[in-house]
Amino acid sequence: MIELKNVTFSYAQEDDDQVNALDGINLTIKAGEFITILGHNGSGKSTLAKLLNVQILPKEGDVIIGGKNTKDTDVWEIRSRVGMVFQNPDNQMVATIVEEDVAFGPENLGVLLPELRERVDKALETVGMTKYKKHAPHMLSGGQKQRVAIAGVLAMHPDIVVFDEPTAMLDPTGRKQVMRTAKYLNREEGKTVINITHYMDEAVLSDRVVVMSEGKVVLEGTPDEVFSQVDLVKQLHLDVPQVTELAYLLRKEGFDIEGGILEIDDLVNTL
Repeated sequence: MIELKNVTFSYAQEDDDQVNALDGINLTIKAGEFITILGHNGSGKSTLAKLLNVQILPKEGDVIIGGKNTKDTDVWEIRSRVGMVFQNPDNQMVATIVEEDVAFGPENLGVLLPELRERVDKALETVGMTKYKKHAPHMLSGGQKQRVAIAGVLAMHPDIVVFDEPTAMLDPTGRKQVMRTAKYLNREEGKTVINITHYMDEAVLSDRVVVMSEGKVVLEGTPDEVFSQVDLVKQLHLDVPQVTELAYLLRKEGFDIEGGILEIDDLVNTL
């Protein structure tokens, strides 16, 4: 579904120096996968997201989406396949009524009634926001706003949904709502989901974790494979899930606790 081949992207600074945000990235993502991308600030995560949605093009290398090179393909064709959910839902709100906001994207793609009505209703149902369709977006909670933003993306019928730190501005309840929606889109709707985050407990939900540092992919594997390398993850200035770290510390103290502890119930059963 997605292939990045030797992708490099650099930003110009005031002194005309070039700073590489991505440095020779190679990454393949299969259709239907749920991928989490981790990394500290400045690691290149958001730059990678922008490449997937053709907000920018690589300086070197190629980004292939569904077999098509983003350098040679109409930008709207790529964006109709790759939906983007941003950190601040207010930045994606354009209308004063929820259902009108959700309709904005497909309307601009030229979708007409009655299909437009069907898309909006289906998208709101998918994110559990049907009863709020006549509400004003600014009256909603942060988590609800983010789910409306997701509905707006879904109404465009993308194959791929990229979440660029969508829970960074939300409280724990809002975070759970958004991640529950992301899991549903992947498991039930068959969407390819890419979640860029700095919350380790969100990474546990994915099929594969990609860790970035200084514009490179430095670690990749299942959540179990990545988070079992506690010392290496900490060297990269990241944390592991709290329960994984607790199991790791107990193991260092001599307790016979297996690796691969990612959730509280796993540790409780082991103890």
